[in-house]
Amino acid sequence: MDHPFRKKWGQNFLVDNNLLDKIVSTVDPQLNDHILEIGPGEGVLSEKILPQVKEMLAIEIDPLLVDHLNKQKNLKKLNVIQGDILVNNIRDLPITSPVRVIGNIPYNITSPIIFWLIEQLDYWDDAFVMAQKEVAQRLTAKVSTKAYGRLTVVVGAYLNVDYRFTIPPDVFIPKPKVDSAFIWLTKKKQPLIKDEDYVKFKKIVAAAFNQRRKMLRNSMKSWDFSKLVKENIDFSRRPESLSIEEFSLLVK
Repeated sequence: MDHPFRKKWGQNFLVDNNLLDKIVSTVDPQLNDHILEIGPGEGVLSEKILPQVKEMLAIEIDPLLVDHLNKQKNLKKLNVIQGDILVNNIRDLPITSPVRVIGNIPYNITSPIIFWLIEQLDYWDDAFVMAQKEVAQRLTAKVSTKAYGRLTVVVGAYLNVDYRFTIPPDVFIPKPKVDSAFIWLTKKKQPLIKDEDYVKFKKIVAAAFNQRRKMLRNSMKSWDFSKLVKENIDFSRRPESLSIEEFSLLVK
């Protein structure tokens, strides 16, 4: 397909068959799976996974690509919806949940999509996402490292992030300027933060990392923490030295 690449949608299409096979074997689709694919593009991954699963729904924002997908004979069983995934909820989509999610996602919306997943934990089992390598490194960063920050902590309170492999730019058309990474997201058996504390937790973590060089007692002085928190956390520490578990105590 001779497709005009739309910069506004961050389109980079995978064209390397060996890599596509590696992705499929990493996802390991099963006959009973219900797969939600975000941004199927020209359908090169869809056509490999579709025959191996019970049900598959693809959401694509580009109407030209939706038209292309609907014309493919080998994708007859693929349910294609035109739209923006971020304004949809999994439970409202025409697919049985919980779903398994796969997505070659535009890099400018990687974080919003991961937060979108956190906000509907009951409706999916696991997710495989293509992300910019730098973002993947932030998601999997260890405490007290430069990459460790707001994204690491908020996501890590709910999800396990497994960095599977790095992907070079030359397997895409057009080539992105950065390396990519394939990551696997699974849900923690027990989230560290209750649903009702999610918004507060995000604000606390953001406030701490907005001044990451400052001690917590300076960056968090406008917050009123409980006696329990003050007994358990040393506020002379800097935010990057607190583990995700310690951050989760701040909402107690």
